[in-house]
Amino acid sequence: MKVEGREAAPETALAYLELAARFFAGRGIASARLDAELLLAEVLGTDRIGVYLRFDRPLAGTEVDAYRALVKRRGGGEPVAHLLGRREFWSRSFVVTPDVLVPRPETELVVERALAAADAAGGRARPLRILDLGTGSGALAVTLAAELPQADVTAVDASPAALAVAGRNAAALGVAARTRFLASDWTTALAAAARFDLVVSNPPYVPSGDLADLPPEVRREPTLALDGGPDGLAAYRRIAAEAARVLAPGGALVCEVGAGQAAAVAALFEAAGLGAIGRFADLAGIERVVIGTSAGAPAARAAS
Repeated sequence: MKVEGREAAPETALAYLELAARFFAGRGIASARLDAELLLAEVLGTDRIGVYLRFDRPLAGTEVDAYRALVKRRGGGEPVAHLLGRREFWSRSFVVTPDVLVPRPETELVVERALAAADAAGGRARPLRILDLGTGSGALAVTLAAELPQADVTAVDASPAALAVAGRNAAALGVAARTRFLASDWTTALAAAARFDLVVSNPPYVPSGDLADLPPEVRREPTLALDGGPDGLAAYRRIAAEAARVLAPGGALVCEVGAGQAAAVAALFEAAGLGAIGRFADLAGIERVVIGTSAGAPAARAAS
């Protein structure tokens, strides 16, 4: 529709959504349509399905202004999760702020393999001691606490701001009583005798020289949660050595890794004395999780 030789402003929700999606695509945003849907759903106070159920209704002036503001910020590189203040992970909604890494779908593979390790260690009804190294938003720690109702979880992070976000998520999702948050440089603040049946981590693994090439929205996330040192493996060297010390007999270490890093991380686990090394691929066939196991049998099995 043209007005005096100029294109008229969109009127319906669908028209605004399509305009935003084209704008995002022009900015090189891979998830252009999805982002446009999520932001419009936020403005309309509904979900993505609700957007399409009301696709032909005109937007009010206040809704147009709110949507334009969000679209502009997204086009400027702000992550959708920061704009919404939340991100879904393992079918739960997590509070997200610029102080934490945005939970990603590939990290759900860590949960999947950790639950499998819990089953192998005697079942989910067994009281387990779990350690999450570099907890960030608490996505791993809180999810495992929710999925393993007999578990006690310790989550550490070097960032007090990140721990505050993780604590909010634990409280919101009802697991605060079984989740302890600790400011620590990896395991340094743990008691010397602390031992865990399961250690999980999604550590920083981007090589320092690659940080500048990350998408704009990723560069807005905390550098502490991204920078893996010159080769991307600095955190794994610490984690492999320290986890080998704090794992209980038969305990498992489950780590997310960057694309192409699985073999190197597996070698670090083996050098630290871990055995039964496993490498697991995501749906795209990329190895994204490495697992290692400490020597000995789990206590529950040793007694049987």
